[in-house]
Amino acid sequence: MLTSIAYGLAVLLNLLIVLIGARFLLAPRAAAAGYGVPAKPDGDAAYLTVKGLRDLGYGVLGLALLAFAGAHAAGWFMLVAALNPLGDTVVVLRHGGTKATAFGVHFATAVTVLVSAALLFAV
Repeated sequence: MLTSIAYGLAVLLNLLIVLIGARFLLAPRAAAAGYGVPAKPDGDAAYLTVKGLRDLGYGVLGLALLAFAGAHAAGWFMLVAALNPLGDTVVVLRHGGTKATAFGVHFATAVTVLVSAALLFAV
C-alpha cells in the first residue's frame, strides 16, 4: 500500500510539473499570472520560456527516474527538486506577489514534494 501511495504521489507531482511547464510554453502570460508574478506585456519572454523548459525538464526527469531508477533515486531527486518551489516562494514574495500565492501554492508544493521524497525513501 505504501509503495502505491509513494509512486502514485510522485507520478502525480511530476505530471503536474510537466503540465505547468507546457502551460508556460503554450500560454505564458496566463501561466505567469498563476505563478504569482505577472509578466510585463512588453517583455519577459525569456523568463517565461526558461520557466517552462525548467519545469518540463524536471517533470520528465522525475518520471524517468521513477520508471528506470527506482524509488530511492526518485526520492533523492524529489528532495533536491523541492528547492525549486522553495525558491519560487521567495521570488513571488520579493517581486510583489501575494503571500497567499507564495505560501499557498509554492511553499505548499515544496512541502508536498518533501512528503513525496520521504514516502519514496520509505519504500
